[in-house]
Amino acid sequence: TQGQLAWYRAMEVDGQLFQIKNKQQLALHVTNWNAQSSNPAIGYLLSLEGADSIVSMEYLHLLYEKGLRAIGPAHYGPGTYAFGTNSSGGIGTKGRLLLREMAQLNLILDATHLCYQSFWETLDFYQGPIWASHSNTRKWVPNERQFDDNQIMALLERESVIGMAFDAWMMYPNWKRGVTTPASSGLQLEAIVNHIDHICQLAGNSKHVMLGSDLDGGFGKEQCPADIETIADLQKLDNILLKRGYTSEDIERIFSKNGLRFLNENLRD
Repeated sequence: TQGQLAWYRAMEVDGQLFQIKNKQQLALHVTNWNAQSSNPAIGYLLSLEGADSIVSMEYLHLLYEKGLRAIGPAHYGPGTYAFGTNSSGGIGTKGRLLLREMAQLNLILDATHLCYQSFWETLDFYQGPIWASHSNTRKWVPNERQFDDNQIMALLERESVIGMAFDAWMMYPNWKRGVTTPASSGLQLEAIVNHIDHICQLAGNSKHVMLGSDLDGGFGKEQCPADIETIADLQKLDNILLKRGYTSEDIERIFSKNGLRFLNENLRD
């Protein structure tokens, strides 16, 4: 955790990143982004995927002072505070302690990676803001890493946003890592629109989907849609969504406005 944070700080000094901690900094970043024609700093919200490095609640408060604004209590397997992907269990005493402290700080709870039992126990216990930064739908990829309709509806009721993930095995059913390839499967960016559309149909609008990406270097082109060369190719979704019947307003929401609205509603002043 400290090593990653040090890297972000170095990128800030180099002018490549801008940390967002509150509504004012978010507004400033959006203004600067829109005003610059090339090479603006990328705004980032400090988030923690898996909370095991929070060794005490005092350390949680220390990280908050350094800008931590979102936490996923678990990642893969059993964790200190919750059970994550490929495991099963509830949040327990330590998990409830973490959630209480998170509520005091008004931190965003990231429901991504919580196993089924931990997901429901967390939503029942935590009354602060909740999003899912990178999760797709079980409707199209039937495994426990994705959200089923009951989970999606629960998130919609909490005014959450759900970020679409572009990891191939989360987009395409029965993907076998190291065996299935983008070329052999025919996986294209358009596959994510099935997940987007399913959430929009459940919601009755396009206000709860954003781009979560997960294209952060954990894998390469061997595990991405075949029509992605760089992260900039996500812009191809514009025309794909138009052809699937989405309006320009819908697309702007999905690309950025839903995420920005959520942050404006849930970051402190």
